This record gives sequence, structure tokens and C-alpha cells, in this order.
Amino acid sequence: MNKILIITHTADNFSIEKVTEYIDKNNCKVIRFDVDLYPLQNKLSTVFQDGEWVSFLETSKTKYRLDDISAVWYRRAYNIGKDLKEELDPKFFGAAMGEIRNTLFGFLESVDAYALGKPSVYRRLDSKEEQLKIADKIGLTIPETCLTNNPEDARKFILKHKNVVAKMQTGFAIYEDGVENVVFTNVVHEDKLEELDSLLYCPMQFQKMIEKKKELRITVVGRDVYAFEVDSQQFEDAKVDWRKDGVNLIDKWTRTELPKDIEGKLLDLLDVYNVDYGAIDMIVSPEDEYYFIEINAAGEFFWLDNLTEGNLISKSIADLLCDKAPRRNNMVLA
Repeated sequence: MNKILIITHTADNFSIEKVTEYIDKNNCKVIRFDVDLYPLQNKLSTVFQDGEWVSFLETSKTKYRLDDISAVWYRRAYNIGKDLKEELDPKFFGAAMGEIRNTLFGFLESVDAYALGKPSVYRRLDSKEEQLKIADKIGLTIPETCLTNNPEDARKFILKHKNVVAKMQTGFAIYEDGVENVVFTNVVHEDKLEELDSLLYCPMQFQKMIEKKKELRITVVGRDVYAFEVDSQQFEDAKVDWRKDGVNLIDKWTRTELPKDIEGKLLDLLDVYNVDYGAIDMIVSPEDEYYFIEINAAGEFFWLDNLTEGNLISKSIADLLCDKAPRRNNMVLA
């Protein structure tokens, strides 16, 4: 029986269970590695001796051999080393966390099996500049863009295009008095140009604001394309960034069909990156022009999966992991 390793964490959502159900139906076995339990509860070992590499994951319940897995799904790696700070002398914590991450990610990079996601893939796809350049090169339309920490260049861009949005290139939150403040996309008004001096300390991405007829979230799994649309303009808080009012929109998404040339270019995009999963954000203008915004290497899909009959996105993921669907070969020694 083929073994599928899923890298996640204990607080992950129900999508893990849905994918696991389909993996079971494909007569494959799931090994779940919750990284927030590593290293205090989960133990990971790799040994080379007598001419053989052997790896083991030992959890509180059982011990698994990992060097003979057939596929790995690198889903999430949240809260690695949870509670370790309370166990260690503070002077050792930083060094220990460096070794923990290096060991875990080193194992994942070196697994000689099909991988749906890897740490190195996630790091590469963090580059919004590369995404936009590749998308432009393969023929997708992108908004006019400026990535800079130069306040003067940002001012010139904003004054030229008038309606401009500013966004960070990575997803993060700012914590103040214990409150999480997520940084969303925001409109930059000309009367705020003097505030751009702070760019010197932290670069930002600026884009010409695209008027929205609808917004798309497209989940690509292997060669399967699941496109959904939403009218984000019906709620004031969602007009600039739909995530800001995502709760109100969660049941407003509907399945849609993409033009064949757009779908083909999105598949080309995944070919360039040699990945089998991508959550893609696009905007459709009132003139029905499709604008590529970004691709997320591990973007969430669970709320859209619920809108398909039988959780088809989860099924596509399971079929890829179980080698039941065409996939891009990324084995280490392939």
C-alpha cells in the first residue's frame, strides 16, 4: 500500500480530513506529520548506514518509516517548535530553532518521492516580481506595477496613474497590545504622498487600480482548473480587498468557466514553476479583460471546495498524491 505523508499542524482545517478520505478510497495510507508537535512530541530521524538511507517519524502513538513514502503533501508548516521556548534557556532557543527548521526542511527537500509543494517552492513563489514577469511573458495581462523603497519613484507612479493601490508582498499581521492587525491592500490617495517617506524602511508594491466587474479565485490542481467568481463590489469593505470582508462573501462565490486561452496560460504558468498546485487571484474588468494579480503556492481552498459537489478539489489533490491523475514530475532524482 502506498504511503502519503501530509505535512500540516494540529489546528489545520477540515480540508485535511476530506483529502484523507479520498486517499483512503484510492487504497493509499496517510501519515500525518503535525509540525507544531516537532520536536517536543514528534521525533524525526534520518540515518545512512550499510549503504542505505532510512528515515523515521516517531509520534506519541506510533513510529513510521518515511524513506519509502510514495508522495508528500507539504500543506502547512505553522508553529514549528511550539512550546520550545518554555523548555530551553533563552540563549539556546534561536540556535535550536535554526537547527530544527534546517532539519525538517532539509528532510522535505530531499525526499525522493513526488511532492505537492516544498519549502523551496513556497520561497520562490513568494516573489511577486518574478510572478508578474513570468505572467507577462506568457501573455497574461497584469496591472501596471511599481515595487520600490524609493519614495520619489512611488510618488511619480501614483501621480501618473492617479488611482493606485498599495500592498505588501508577503502576508503578515502587526500585533499591538495583543491584537492582530492584518495588512490588507489599500488605496493610496494623493493627499497622503508625504507619508511615503517611510518606504525607505520597508519596500511596497504599488499597482494601478483596476475597476472590478468581478474577482476570481482559481484553484489549479495538476491539470484540473476550478474557477470561482464573486462580486466584491457589493460590500463596501470588500471593494479594494475582498479578504477584508471575506466572511460576508464566503457564500457569495459561484463556479464559473474561464476563457480557454486564459485557462491555458494559467496551466503554462504552473508548467514554468513545475508545480501542481496554485491558488490564483484575478480581476475581470467591466470591459471583460482578465488581469492576473498573483499566484499563491499554498493558498486556501476549503471554502470553495464546499461549493463543488463532493469536494472535488480535495479529490483532485488526493488523486495527484496517489498517482491517479497526470502530474508534473518533481522527484529529487528523477
